Amino acid sequence: MLPDSHLKIVIVDESPIRAAILEDGLREAGHVQVIRIEDRTNLLARVYAIDPDVILIDLENPSRDVLEQMFQVSRVVKRPVAMFVDQSDTASIQAAIDAGVSAYIVDGLKKERIKHILDMSIMRFNAFSRLEGELEQTKLALEDRKVIDRAKGILMKVKNLTEEEAYALMRKTAMNEKKKIAEIAQSIITAAEMLK
Repeated sequence: MLPDSHLKIVIVDESPIRAAILEDGLREAGHVQVIRIEDRTNLLARVYAIDPDVILIDLENPSRDVLEQMFQVSRVVKRPVAMFVDQSDTASIQAAIDAGVSAYIVDGLKKERIKHILDMSIMRFNAFSRLEGELEQTKLALEDRKVIDRAKGILMKVKNLTEEEAYALMRKTAMNEKKKIAEIAQSIITAAEMLK
């Protein structure tokens, strides 16, 4: 993430008065690249075009449709999102969490708090992104393990090898061909399927 003063921050707010509170809080915290979007028409495309580092959404009394549109921005854009609302309910809070909103602040729009909320949103987003990355790596490793085990079984049956010998053969082949063992294993499975 960029140093604080270089962050490009988008504020989504139809109210000039409320947006001014956010802008003042950000500027006092040293943020100079602050862009305000007043109109929510084509919001996703406009946010994409700006490519912000952080998104602050301020909604006075959001309807379900407006909340869903904001949650869509959070899900698709993959950036820290802090959402300020005047009132909320359990379903809206749960939907915000499910959508990946980094901070959901109810009745807390005070310019002195903006920097802390922004920092917390970025930290929470980064922590969540790391967890997502680790989960994805774990899933891939598990899939690779399944493919390797299946290929070992094929080699053990076809070449009458022990499990250790089958794995050693795949490892040696992978090193010789400068490929991953999972790629060699997948080739063995594909070849076995073709020979059935």
